[in-house]
Amino acid sequence: MSGLRSRATLHDVVPAFVRTPDPSLIQLAANEAAYGPLPSVVEVLAREIEHVNRYPDDGAVELRHTIADWLGVECAEVALGAGSLGLLEQVMLALCDQGSEVVYPWRSFDVYPQLIRVAGATPRPVPLREERNDLDAMLASINERTRVVIVCNPNNPTGPGVGRLELTSFLDRVPDTVAVLLDEAYFEYVRDPDVPDGLTLLRDRPNVAVLRTFSKAYGLAALRMGYLVARQPIVEAVDKTHVTYSVSRFAQAAALASISAQDELRERVEATVRERNRVRDALLSQGWEVPPSEGNFVWLRLGAASGGFGKDLERFGVAVKVVPDEGVRVTIGTREENDVLLEAAGAVREDLVSAGGHLPAD
Repeated sequence: MSGLRSRATLHDVVPAFVRTPDPSLIQLAANEAAYGPLPSVVEVLAREIEHVNRYPDDGAVELRHTIADWLGVECAEVALGAGSLGLLEQVMLALCDQGSEVVYPWRSFDVYPQLIRVAGATPRPVPLREERNDLDAMLASINERTRVVIVCNPNNPTGPGVGRLELTSFLDRVPDTVAVLLDEAYFEYVRDPDVPDGLTLLRDRPNVAVLRTFSKAYGLAALRMGYLVARQPIVEAVDKTHVTYSVSRFAQAAALASISAQDELRERVEATVRERNRVRDALLSQGWEVPPSEGNFVWLRLGAASGGFGKDLERFGVAVKVVPDEGVRVTIGTREENDVLLEAAGAVREDLVSAGGHLPAD
């Protein structure tokens, strides 16, 4: 069996951060939407329960056509998968092989290096610059073995996005033989007018793909529904790695209903954006270092104090995402949940100051 390609498995590479949340804590760790599915989507899901004895349409033909019409692209330019994470794995399996490399920002989405290894490729992380993707450094990291470059825009977990001029200049300099994946999982929350809609960058760039999800703004995280838009050759390659029936009837029905409920969605997203801005302003006023965010979360660069801060918040009943020795990502919850967070963060800050301690913002 020596001729078989050696690949890691998900069991080998999924890290310990995947764990069951403590139900006693306010969950602000996983960047889930603060609210459940839209009311009109709930109605559709209730009706769909009667058909769980039937397999889903594996080609998701209706949903593909609907997404294509919605976005103004061809149906053959849309791929579907089990959330953006599932599609990320499909992209890596489709475009990479043993000995190839993938360039990506770091710190960024935790699963990038794991899924790259699953495909048998080598991860090539590039440090952030001012909490955002350093595109010049990423370009310099491309070599003859590079197959994919990932741009996380806005970046998770830090929050800032990359502007249009910088991004288009980067895309125009990436070799045509290298695919560029624009990970836009938080697209709906972006309010910086300089951060572009990735779909507007696809024309005349056959090596670029845009990845989005229904897990965040649409509140469908448990149903696993993501989509990718790219030229037909990339979509065809990604479709070949699709796992049969991995996009469920519920996911397809909920996505179709969500696309038809844009007015409802807009109100909910705006409420989250307002809360994001309020939480950041309040944390800044307390003395924390918090960069601008275009996602449904904020980031505190705390360095070695990150773990202690996370444990302190748990004592106040709040769970956040701790990146050891780097920082803490806080998902934006409901106003009531955010108030508890702010009270807890303020108390921790006061205790620290009283004890004569220091954090990066001091």
